[in-house]
Amino acid sequence: MTVTSTYTLTRTLLFIGLAALGYLSYSVLSPFFIPMAWAAILVFVTWPVYRRIYNLVGQRQNIAAGIMTLLLTLLLIGPLAWLVLLLQTEIRNIYAHIGELLSQSQLPVSPWLADFAPWLYDELQRWWTQTHADPQAAKDSIRSIASLGIPQAKLLAGGISRNLIKLAITVFTAFFFYRDGLALMHQTRKALALITPGHGERYMKAAGDMTRAVVFGIVLTAVAQATLAGAGYAVAGAPNPIFLAVVTFLIALIPFGTPFAWGAVSLWLLASGDTFSAVGLAIWGGLVVSSVDNIIRPLVISTATKVSFLLIMFGVLGGLTAFGMIGLFLGPVILAVMLAIWKEWLEQPTSEEPNSQL
Repeated sequence: MTVTSTYTLTRTLLFIGLAALGYLSYSVLSPFFIPMAWAAILVFVTWPVYRRIYNLVGQRQNIAAGIMTLLLTLLLIGPLAWLVLLLQTEIRNIYAHIGELLSQSQLPVSPWLADFAPWLYDELQRWWTQTHADPQAAKDSIRSIASLGIPQAKLLAGGISRNLIKLAITVFTAFFFYRDGLALMHQTRKALALITPGHGERYMKAAGDMTRAVVFGIVLTAVAQATLAGAGYAVAGAPNPIFLAVVTFLIALIPFGTPFAWGAVSLWLLASGDTFSAVGLAIWGGLVVSSVDNIIRPLVISTATKVSFLLIMFGVLGGLTAFGMIGLFLGPVILAVMLAIWKEWLEQPTSEEPNSQL
């Protein structure tokens, strides 16, 4: 066997070994990619706060990382705990409200439904009359309908448990990202310098600027829309406007999702017979609440990154479809890095061909 063939065989075996090792590493780490991505985004956005704490505690990494992880945990768990307590109160209120409705002899639906959809109104009236004529049969019917949702409830409980585990892994991972963040950044820069000499820093800056802009753009837009929608709910007389505002905030994290929030409340007010408040809330939602999505989000994201809002919108929606909620941030970042590479390639000097003379 010649030296050349031995060298080729060695490189081939090395490539196969590295490919197998890479596949095995991916198989081991793939269940944790989403929590790791969330931890990386949270740590990146809150890094200036960590640096302040790091300097205040005498540049002791473990203590600074521990304090910052505790603050991050309170930031994530606090609103969730408050929302759960608020939801318990709302469920009790809804239960009491349903009891009041069932005690009424008349159908608690606005008379406009009789003009708009008489067949539906007659069907509801017939069911309401039967319910009061035979309460036990109505309870059995409701119980049978509720039993159909038991499998979905089990799936929901399982999903909540999995997400809580992911949240715990995210917080745990964030501690090490805080503590070893500088070393990780140095290693990333070094790896990019080996892969793309002279361009790695630019790609990292593009990814960092886009991540920061998307996070602040999405969160600020959701806060503004939830605040304005909550004010509209309170003025329109919708029940529990604070709870509805929190739900609106969660829905507003998804681009163009806010109309589903205030639109549902408007329909509920309309069905309750409060036509004036329903129309007023719909106008407020369409002209004011939804317009915020067209002002703050493009202003924060496009201005900070110099990237077309159309590309950002495709990144957010496409990332949401491909990766779930984490795709809200990963999608625009991926497209931003791609755009940086594209611009870098276009700016490469090209050699002009000499003009041929005929």
